[in-house]
Amino acid sequence: MNGAQHILDAFHRHDIRTVFGYPGGCIMPLYDALVDDVGTEHVLCRHEQGCALAADGYARAGGKLGVCIATSGPGATNLITGVANAHRDSIPMLVITGQVPSGLIGTDAFQETDVLGMTLGIVKHSYLVDSADDLPAIMEEAIHLAQSGRPGPVWIDIPKDILLTEAHAQAPTRTGSGPTDCPNLSEALTMLRAARKPLLYSGGGVSLAHAEARFRAFAETSALPGVVTLKGIGNAGKHSDQNLGMLGMHGSRAANRAVDECDLLLVVGARLDDRATGKLDTFAPNARMIHIDADAAEINKLRPADLAIRGDLNTILAALTRELETEPLAIADWQKQCRTWNTTGGFNAADNEEPLAPITGPAFVRQLSRIAPDDTVIACDVGQHQMWVAQHYQFNHPRHHLSSGGLGTMGFGLPAAIGAQFANRGSTVINVAGDGSFMMNAQELATIRRYRLPLKMIILDNQCLGMVRQQQELFYNNRESQIDLDDNPDFVAMARAFDIPALHIERTDQIRRGIETILAYDGPMLLHVAIAREDNVWPIVKPGASNRDMIDESQRTAKSSKEHVA
Repeated sequence: MNGAQHILDAFHRHDIRTVFGYPGGCIMPLYDALVDDVGTEHVLCRHEQGCALAADGYARAGGKLGVCIATSGPGATNLITGVANAHRDSIPMLVITGQVPSGLIGTDAFQETDVLGMTLGIVKHSYLVDSADDLPAIMEEAIHLAQSGRPGPVWIDIPKDILLTEAHAQAPTRTGSGPTDCPNLSEALTMLRAARKPLLYSGGGVSLAHAEARFRAFAETSALPGVVTLKGIGNAGKHSDQNLGMLGMHGSRAANRAVDECDLLLVVGARLDDRATGKLDTFAPNARMIHIDADAAEINKLRPADLAIRGDLNTILAALTRELETEPLAIADWQKQCRTWNTTGGFNAADNEEPLAPITGPAFVRQLSRIAPDDTVIACDVGQHQMWVAQHYQFNHPRHHLSSGGLGTMGFGLPAAIGAQFANRGSTVINVAGDGSFMMNAQELATIRRYRLPLKMIILDNQCLGMVRQQQELFYNNRESQIDLDDNPDFVAMARAFDIPALHIERTDQIRRGIETILAYDGPMLLHVAIAREDNVWPIVKPGASNRDMIDESQRTAKSSKEHVA
């Protein structure tokens, strides 16, 4: 087999059946090999960034390795944002690019770029293959690295001549790792039993470790009040009475207050991101901290842990659960207090908008959450709509909520939803986007049409860059700068140009009909939702401020009134 055929052989051995790519000159030998391959489904996206983000969504929703393929030069550089997005959120991804022939590397040849140099900071590992005989072993190692430990993207850049050269070496056989030893947890249990106000803080590491079931068993057995990061939404399930929701910049008052008053913070699979903690030296000021994580680099990185436990979350959580089953924690007063805070400061508001009133983001998302099936996958773009979904949609599983956390990539949602639909072919997948984000990768409407994906698209259109406008209003003296999108296209006509039916709504009495219509349609459909330009995400913490200094709408209104009187 030549190098290209060895790549496909690796796909078959590792049960990689779906890949996302876009062909070009230097990767053409691999595409030639695909002609005779019957085991690999290649999805042709319409931009390389779409390929990377679709592979990302496929991995998040399906818990599998995402694979994207592109050619050299601009093909490779167009992948970079999507790969960086996967890296920041620790998504397992294999990236394969063609490179100019070996003899032309370093000569500024046509479509040559230094992919290895440009991508070192956004990958877990990278290779520039210089021998066809090395390729089988590199493929094996790369697939393993992308999924082991803390997952992440691994990039293989392959010169065109190596793809065409016969490789004589075979892929090495990798033996499975043995059982993971459980660390000594006696000190953690002592700290938990001594605490009067312990709080469970979980993040995206739970689903990355495929530890959803173990985490939920631990959360139920311990009965610890819990908060989640953006990527941890869904960890506890939608019916947990101990879940206080998301913490941080746009978190609930209940979650942030619980963190502020707890005396022990049990951090599971989270990295203390600045959007979650706010001003770090005021974060959980009264609490000791136990930090459980697979990645040693995250422990003590931002805040020293009183107890650090590194290892496999499944093993650790199972051991803690067994111990707490025999001796439950005595924290009834703290549980009652947290439930009270959640009742008064959570995101449980009832919809009381007038039937003919303009639609608000929270009201729309709450109705969507009530109507959509429990296994619905929501792929968000980035902006106000992203935070409304995080606040008001009740997710039953973390893999149902796809959101660009670390990088905050506008344009993520539509291709990620495409990847999620390939990973979950029988499930309802919805892309919730803002008008700004949707335009970032709107070309992928052609991919939806090509494969007749039953994807549902919802655009919350406020004719501006809403999150930027909100911060300009609150923190830049309402000096608006370059945020107007009042020249948006007619999104309904745009969808129909791709043979995708579309519907427009603008009043609260139209929400249910709009949602039920797109969910009932047997095929792709777009719902365009007009919302008010001035709507903000509440509450909010000023960037760099303490989470205890949350601003809500009533405070903004009071401040505006004082300024008006003055």
